Amino acid sequence: MKSKTSKKEKWIMGFWVVFFLALWQISATWGGVSSLVLPSLGEVGVTLVDSLLNGDLLYQIYYSLKVIVMGMVIATLLALVLSLAAQRYLLIAGLGKVLALVGHPLPALALLPLIIVWFGTGDASIIAIIVHSALWPIMINLTEGFSAVPPIYLEIGRNMELNSWAMTWEIRMKSALGYFISGLRIAFARSWRALIGAEMVFGAIGLKGGIGWYIFKQRTFMNTSGLFVGILVVIAIGFLVETIMFRWWERKTVRKWNPTAQ
Repeated sequence: MKSKTSKKEKWIMGFWVVFFLALWQISATWGGVSSLVLPSLGEVGVTLVDSLLNGDLLYQIYYSLKVIVMGMVIATLLALVLSLAAQRYLLIAGLGKVLALVGHPLPALALLPLIIVWFGTGDASIIAIIVHSALWPIMINLTEGFSAVPPIYLEIGRNMELNSWAMTWEIRMKSALGYFISGLRIAFARSWRALIGAEMVFGAIGLKGGIGWYIFKQRTFMNTSGLFVGILVVIAIGFLVETIMFRWWERKTVRKWNPTAQ
């Protein structure tokens, strides 16, 4: 029953995608709407192909993905260190809660002027924004995951005389992996939005960058079809990472190591 419902939902979602695309094309072609406001799907497609062939868009995609991976790796390492330390030291646990309480609700772009003062307008500033956006959801979810490890698992590990590393990886990390992946998924969504916004701001002061910079350039030259290309690329990458990559990771890890996970 679950499989049938899932397929039905996919068909319904597909219907709405086709409906909105058709509405877009009809409005652009026969709705009397200027192409400067709403270009047709054909115009957007031509712009997409041209941008890919001349290598411009491919570079912007590469740049954005490179920077977000660097920021996510740094944020993940910091979150792991803080979360594991919080399990051993009450003082660190209190520090983590205070930092999360302050940092988690604070939008990264609100810190942008201060980050520019500290790091300038290069890659370091963008990475700092990504780290701020990603650190808190990863740390919060990891801390909850470690706290949710059943005590009996830890007792079994001690009875088996597992060393500290084995206890951390085989018991704590594998038990909390579902929380960890959920935290990464939230972190990526927050970081992806912050990255695009930061690149558009930095584009305004002349720094070449990724997809946000590409979108900013299209707006500058009133290339509306290019704007839509940039927006669609942002949506496509976000969909591929959040929906496909993370689900694949869950199938290969969480459901493999914990068959009871849904």
